[in-house]
Amino acid sequence: MAEYKAKRNPDRCPSHPGAVLDDILPSLGKPKAEIARLLGISRQHLHEILEGKKPVSPNGAARIGKLLGNGPAIWLRLQAAYDAWHAEREVDVSKIPTLEQA
Repeated sequence: MAEYKAKRNPDRCPSHPGAVLDDILPSLGKPKAEIARLLGISRQHLHEILEGKKPVSPNGAARIGKLLGNGPAIWLRLQAAYDAWHAEREVDVSKIPTLEQA
């Protein structure tokens, strides 16, 4: 079977999971206040996630995954990709050597 690699521009920041969630919410046909209530979080917290101001925590990922029926893993992977992309650009690792295994 052929294997294909994703061709994503590495200079493009991955989407924040809140942006993905914001794209999905209209299809649920419920107001954001109701979504927040169903998730057991405040409306403010939901809006901060949707705006990319707050990360999706493991607890939040479990709640979102249950609500949407797709499990927490996808939300955790989205957050990890977003965080890793920013860390690679913000953390100075120039003085840290790369060790070889003995």
